[in-house]
This record gives sequence, structure tokens and C-alpha cells, in this order.
Amino acid sequence: MTERPRRPQDRERHEHRPPSDCPVCGDQLAVTRLGCASCGTELVGVFGSCEFCSLSQRETEILRVFLMSRGNLREVEKHLGVSYPTARLRFTELLQKLGLSGDAEPAPLTRDQILSEVSTGALTPVEATRLLATLSS
Repeated sequence: MTERPRRPQDRERHEHRPPSDCPVCGDQLAVTRLGCASCGTELVGVFGSCEFCSLSQRETEILRVFLMSRGNLREVEKHLGVSYPTARLRFTELLQKLGLSGDAEPAPLTRDQILSEVSTGALTPVEATRLLATLSS
């Protein structure tokens, strides 16, 4: 019995994010087969992977919000419901995963930046106290 071609709306309902790493050895998987859900055409070979395809759903959402807000980390902060330093840290981790950041860690905020963040409401006094304590140690 021949399987009927799937319609685009069926494909949208049943799509899953493919794994990026081999479950046996942990090496990166290669895309070797592509298929058309409408007509059944299949292509076989070794195809390049998308550099963004390895991002988790959370990381993709952070990137999407960052792009929609035209690079405004304050919007990412609001969307995630976290403090500005936390939003900045998550975005830095995202850049590192994409190989776009040469820094191993984000630069710590200066005393003046921390105080400014408190005055705008981006940091709570408790978070600011913790950050200021790490600066003095």
C-alpha cells in the first residue's frame, strides 16, 4: 500500500526538532536525506546544516525577541521576566553557542552601571547589593 502524500497542514502539526548530536558517540549529525511531503521526492546526499538549528527552543525565542526589538536587551529582559544582567548573560551564552563571541564571560557591570540599573528599575536593590559585593571582593 502506498502512503498518501502529506499535506502542508499535516506537516506543520507533526514537525519535530531533529537532534543535532549523535546519541551513540555525541558527534554532530549530518543531514543525509531530504524529502518533499507533497510529492514524495527524496534527495540523498550530505547537506550542510543550519547554524541556528542547534539552538534550543528557549535560545531561539531569545534570539527572536532580540531581533524583533532591533537589538534592545531591555525588551529581552522584559520578555524573559528577568533582571538585565541575567538577560545579558543568557544572550552572551547564546552568542557563545553560535561562535559569535570571543569573550569567555560577559564583562561585569561597573559600580556606576549597577547604580544606574537600580535607578531605572532594571535591577532590584537585592540584586544590586549582590553585584556590588562581588565587585569589592
